[in-house]
This record gives sequence, C-alpha cells and structure tokens, in this order.
Amino acid sequence: LLSVLCLGDCQLRTSCGIQKCTTDFVSITSHLNEALEDFDLEYCKALRAYSVCTYRNSKVCRGNLVYHSAVLGISDLMTQRNCTKDGPTSSTSPKITHDHCNYSAHAEAREQLGGEKMTPAYLFCGLFGDPHLRTFKDHFQTCKVEGAWPLIDNNYLSVQVTNVPVVPGSSATATNKITIIFKSYQDCTDQKVYQAMADDLPAAFVDGTTSGGDGNTRSLHIMEKVSGKYIEMHARYIGTTVYIRQLGHYLTLAVRMPQELAMAYGESQDLQLCVNGCPSSERIDQSGHLPLPVQGQLRPWGAAADPRSGYTLETATTKCQEKILVKDIYFYSCVFDLLTTGDSNFTAAAHSALQDVEALHPTKENWHIFPRNGSGGVGRDSKLIVSLGLPCLILVAYL
Repeated sequence: LLSVLCLGDCQLRTSCGIQKCTTDFVSITSHLNEALEDFDLEYCKALRAYSVCTYRNSKVCRGNLVYHSAVLGISDLMTQRNCTKDGPTSSTSPKITHDHCNYSAHAEAREQLGGEKMTPAYLFCGLFGDPHLRTFKDHFQTCKVEGAWPLIDNNYLSVQVTNVPVVPGSSATATNKITIIFKSYQDCTDQKVYQAMADDLPAAFVDGTTSGGDGNTRSLHIMEKVSGKYIEMHARYIGTTVYIRQLGHYLTLAVRMPQELAMAYGESQDLQLCVNGCPSSERIDQSGHLPLPVQGQLRPWGAAADPRSGYTLETATTKCQEKILVKDIYFYSCVFDLLTTGDSNFTAAAHSALQDVEALHPTKENWHIFPRNGSGGVGRDSKLIVSLGLPCLILVAYL
C-alpha cells in the first residue's frame, strides 16, 4: 500500500484531504499485531474507515492521482483480506495506549499527548583497557581506580566495576569483575543482579534467569552473542542497553541510557565515574601526559618504553593500525596499552570499544574523538606522534 500512497512531501492541493486519510489509516493500523486473532477484523474496520474518508474527499480530489491510487489500493487490500464493504469502521482518533514497560513507546505516547516532539536524549559510557573511561559527557580519561568503583548509580540502574593491576610496578589497572543491578520497577521487573568475572561471563542473572518481568514482553533480557565472550542486556522498560565483552583476561563495558534516567540520582549517589569521571587523585594522566611504567617507576613518554612489554612505539603503532584505521582516541589508547602491558588482547579491546560506540552512541558526529595539536586544532596526522609525544596527544583534548 505504501508504494501507491503518499506519506511525504507530496504536491497535493490544499483542499484535497487524501493525505490526512492516509495518515489516519497508518496511525490506526500501526498498533495492530498480525499475530493476534482479531487482526483481520480490526484491519478491515480500518480499511472501511479509510474508504469512507476517501469518499468524503471524492469531489475535491477528483483530479488527484494520489487519491485515485489510494482508492485502488484500498480496493485491493479489502479483496486480499476478504473485507466486506459494509460494517463497522475504526475511529479516526483512536485512544492512545502504550506499553509502560517499553520506554520508547512511553516516550512516543507522551509526545502524542503533548503535541510536541519529545524524542528522548540518550547518553553513552564505556570502559576498556588500562582502563580508559568515556563518560556520559564524552570526556575521555585514563585512570587507576584500583578495587571496586561505581560507574553508574541512579534510581534505576547500578553498575560497579572492580579493577586490578595489569603489570607489576604500574598504576595501570584493568577490569576483571562487573556487577550490575537492575532495580525493581513497577510490574516490569523484579530486582535483577548480574555478575561477570574474568573467565566467567554468564548469559544469565545470578538467580539463573535470563529475563525479568513478564516473559512474553521481555522488558529485561540477556542475549549471548558469543559464548563466554560477549553478552548484551536489553532493559526495554528503561530504554537501556549494556554490552559486556571478555578480551584476554579482562572485561570491557558499554552502556547506553536515556539522559533523564541516567541523571535521576540523589546527593549520596554523586560518586559515579560515568557521570563525573575519575577523581583527580585516580588519574594516570598528569597535566595531559601519560607516563609509562619502567621497573616500578613512572617515567615520561620521552624515555624508552619498558622492554618487558616487547613493543616499541613503532611496533605498537603498526599492531594497532591492523585493527583501528582511524587515528582517534581508541587508536592511541591501543598504542599506550601495548607499550604498558605487552598484551595484544588490548588491541582487540580498543577495537571492540570503538565498535560499541558506533552501535550505541546516539550521535554519529561524536563517535570519534581526535587529539588536538599544539595550536588547539584537531590533529589527524600520525607525524604528530613523534613531534608532540603520544600521551600528550591523547589527553590534551580530554582534560
């Protein structure tokens, strides 16, 4: 039907109301579920209402090709569905209903009731590598945060990560445990707790279930994408998606959440890395520079990398270029992680973290964050690595 009807910017006479008829029909039928027993009955009622609407406009739309296409389309659909021409019709102003366990549908319902466009704003937070943190504000930091730290702690969701040192004598840590609590919400879900540890990435909550609330609506559920390596959690009732991956011996995390829910927290919940970033005392970067660990001490980038890592600046750069083609923060974080740990799994961690950004971050223009050059501009030239020093390049843009 859509192939013969006009739903966009059609050159219609203002007196011809065929576009209104079509819009009403689409609005009515968009809520119907073909799997339900009464689908044909309701669809026929909608078609008859559509037919009545076109009949009312028959005179003013007499010379309009879109109108005539619609009339033919209605006739064809009524034949396909075995609809009678006489019978009840649908109301052109159907009662607005919504699934309160579906955040997106609830937002759309509010938009319809308010008469204004209220598309919900979403935020993204990610943690990967040594670890590198991308906050809800798109600030990028490299932190120590050894032990247990709250990433998110609001009225709907709590996410806590535990980080452990990756190499002796280094302040750098990586995540080996993630605990997530989906808090009880109306009749959509009971409280559900999920826990992942290095080498143990389950596809179920700690109580053994894989979903919350009504199993039919699946307002909260876990999907295993790669056994023991990659899971997704979808919480429809709060419009939130969580990705967790295991790469090597460590975990990565990515979260997308509506802004209005992510910011719903009290004064006692102000320590959230995704919201406020890492405390200054926990930052590895110092005035825009990332020091490298050498025999238990932190030394400036100008000095040679720890020979135990097995990588030089050149070989680390080459290794990261195999996975990450764009020289953005994920590329430079990859190089730093290789020089710090010598663990090639951190290359895959940086690459997958960028993939998660592209899948979950709401603003495409902000997927890539580029370092700034010395004059404050955005640098893309790899030669800047030599002239300015890699850690300086990485973090000047993020302080």
